Amino acid sequence: MRYKFTPAKNPRVLIIQKVYSKLINNDQKITFEKHRFKKFIKDVVNGTIERTEIINEEIKNIEKHFNLNNIDDIFKVIIKCAAFEILYKPNLSRKIIIKEYLNVSNFFLNNSQTKYLNAILDNLAKSLTKWMRLILLII
Repeated sequence: MRYKFTPAKNPRVLIIQKVYSKLINNDQKITFEKHRFKKFIKDVVNGTIERTEIINEEIKNIEKHFNLNNIDDIFKVIIKCAAFEILYKPNLSRKIIIKEYLNVSNFFLNNSQTKYLNAILDNLAKSLTKWMRLILLII
């Protein structure tokens, strides 16, 4: 049987939904349904939740360029999930990560917010890439 792809089954849509639901109800137990990318979804969801403090610190580094105080929670979740992937999934190109999150953001945000998200994610990726290079030089 061939896997039928639908936007609602997009791995990053599911990631955003699960992280957002955990943000809304911290006591909720996260379950992972059968999915072709179940391991990836589980890694990103759990990693984003577990490393929220580290990700928030990295996001603070770009706040001098962007006002992130008045953005929606779903917008913040998208940024956090993308930041996690950029930081902890080095085998994925940051351009692909940004493109994927911009594509799925259309399910959650309006067009003007998506453009703002693009600028934030691009800036964040550049900032995190510099940080990762420094770490590699130290090691």
